[in-house]
Amino acid sequence: MQTYDMKLHAAPFATIRAKTKTVEMRLYDEKRQALQVGDLLRFTNVDTGETLLADIIALHVYPTFDELYERFDKTALGYAENERANPNDMLAYYSQENIAKYGVIGIEIRLK
Repeated sequence: MQTYDMKLHAAPFATIRAKTKTVEMRLYDEKRQALQVGDLLRFTNVDTGETLLADIIALHVYPTFDELYERFDKTALGYAENERANPNDMLAYYSQENIAKYGVIGIEIRLK
């Protein structure tokens, strides 16, 4: 069992803390390819330094964020009920080129 560190901005951190966001979305690059069910994620709020520890309970790999978004309820992905879930939101973090190169992963978590 390994522990991996991930940084989050305040809003997604808060939704994980509230246990509404249960899927963390990332590029499926070399770093994320090492993740396994049973490993731990330590999320750090980049604004406050607060941390949360979560178990990885499932890993879901897809070619694109569009497919990942189709698979999960928007609240599990961190959206509020009154927000529109848009896979293009992830382009703020990852380029189309890297998405095409690596694919994406939905990391299903449960807070410790």
